[in-house]
Amino acid sequence: MGKTGYFIHRDFWKHEMGRGHPECPERLDAIEDRLLATGVADALERCEVPLATLPQITRAHSVAHLEHLEELSQRLIADAPAGGPDHAPIDPDTSLNKFTVLAARRAAGAVIAATDAVMAGELENAFCAVRPPGHHACHDKAMGFCFLNNVAIAARHAIEVHGLKRVAVVDFDVHHGNGTEDILSNDPHVLMVGIFQHPFYPFSGAEHPAANMLNLPVPAYTKGMDVRELIEMMWIPRLEEFQPEMIFISAGFDAHREDDLGQLGLNENDFAWITGRVRDIAKRYSKGRIVSMLEGGYSLDALARSVEAHVRVLADL
Repeated sequence: MGKTGYFIHRDFWKHEMGRGHPECPERLDAIEDRLLATGVADALERCEVPLATLPQITRAHSVAHLEHLEELSQRLIADAPAGGPDHAPIDPDTSLNKFTVLAARRAAGAVIAATDAVMAGELENAFCAVRPPGHHACHDKAMGFCFLNNVAIAARHAIEVHGLKRVAVVDFDVHHGNGTEDILSNDPHVLMVGIFQHPFYPFSGAEHPAANMLNLPVPAYTKGMDVRELIEMMWIPRLEEFQPEMIFISAGFDAHREDDLGQLGLNENDFAWITGRVRDIAKRYSKGRIVSMLEGGYSLDALARSVEAHVRVLADL
């Protein structure tokens, strides 16, 4: 039986966007506590988390984007002794503090290290409990709580460093992964399948996606059984036809019915079912190779239960 890697680092706690912000460090506390309390943590292989390098990040992002983030960060650090602001705004919901760039580089490093370990056969699959999340970060723009696009960076790393010809990205966050689509559209080596509430932030994904994008926009209050049916009818045949050599998961748990940031009706059993179907595909075509990374999920209790359910399936518990 292959091992499931668990990638987490204290730097992920240092990024925060202000008091009361839903994308908060406590999300990771909730996950850690749940995995420990249920004994799931004992079955996982805790792994080292390096910092992503500039060449690794610029497979998915422009140098100008990185320079802009670094410049904002340096300005915060320089102004701090004079009582300057703690945060630099990116958009109305997104801001960085002086540790954000460090945390984002560490998150990208986690998914790259996970990819390397899975490709080397040291792990069968991995879950990366990373912050900040990534799937709204575009080639040259941070937005929607996201600064660097972890899943796109990992996918490009698998293609360019490990020579994979077919990589799948699965995104079940309640929001459309517009940044991932922006970066990976028309890449012949990638198939991206996503399901998301629509119309809803970031108000994209329903209009004329590229041929390598399979987007399933669903209305608010769609229930888990309907989502399962759509995935069975639409995602699974496309994934089987594509025969991916590796699968990356943008694992957002904000489609949970208890999550106030979305209005979909999924629960942790639905996330376990989706993970199981993806794992079936991975076993058939990808030697079981999956790297999953945390995206959304803001109701702390629902998030913790959902991650536990997701990881249990990955680890075959």
